Amino acid sequence: MSDSSTDEQTGRLYVPTADHHFPDEKLNRVLEFIDEDEEIQTYLEAQNVNAVDRMRYNDHGVKHIEIVRNRALCLYDLLKAGDVEFNGASEQGLAEADEAVIVALAATLHDVGHVVHRDQHAYYSIPLAADILDRVLPEFYDVAETVRMRGEVLHAILCHHTAETPLTTEAGVIRVADALDMERGRSRIPYEQGGRGINTLSSQAISRVSLYEGDSRPVMVEIAMTNAAGVYQVDNLLKSKLRDSGLEDEIRIVAVNTNENHEQLVERIEL
Repeated sequence: MSDSSTDEQTGRLYVPTADHHFPDEKLNRVLEFIDEDEEIQTYLEAQNVNAVDRMRYNDHGVKHIEIVRNRALCLYDLLKAGDVEFNGASEQGLAEADEAVIVALAATLHDVGHVVHRDQHAYYSIPLAADILDRVLPEFYDVAETVRMRGEVLHAILCHHTAETPLTTEAGVIRVADALDMERGRSRIPYEQGGRGINTLSSQAISRVSLYEGDSRPVMVEIAMTNAAGVYQVDNLLKSKLRDSGLEDEIRIVAVNTNENHEQLVERIEL
């Protein structure tokens, strides 16, 4: 079976970059504020200390946030293009433009709780993010809008944790985007330092994650693997995040083995 798909040949490929510029002016103003804010940028650096330096876990710092935020906004664009309804902002009486702002802020602040502890970090993120939002949101919103935006952003932050159920599409996007930071060595599953366990092997097997405009569904996520061990990563990470996200029917996941060894056990798997 060919490694290329109809979606790959005809759809739009979304590749996150550090300088991704979005068409919405409010979103861009918020992103510029975030990038220049000393407190937020310090949190993004400090939250890696417990995770990486002390617990030898995988990266949860600046690079992780950059990847998750860009992929979350790419998911948002693709879902909107596919006429998927976003209910977080609308049910609060907020503007459509605020949907992307909710996604961007939640993606930026979802892991700040790591400064307290890796364990249960989603719950520690809530009060810390709330304090940050109390300072940031009034720069762009009035009092009533600030209250509503704060609630939606915090809901999305909390629900990136698989123990919680997203009640909005915006929150579902954050949950799935968190798992899309899974290229070689960047797995959200902890892997053994210098070991050869399945977590280590699978985390090294993912060479590329690509987001496409799909045909049967609004989004196709294509996972390029160098060997079949990557299936473990996709099955135990991405599939678990997609489950109960509210986006199960909107996202198609295809894992492709790009190893040229003709004796490979797995060529292509669709979840």
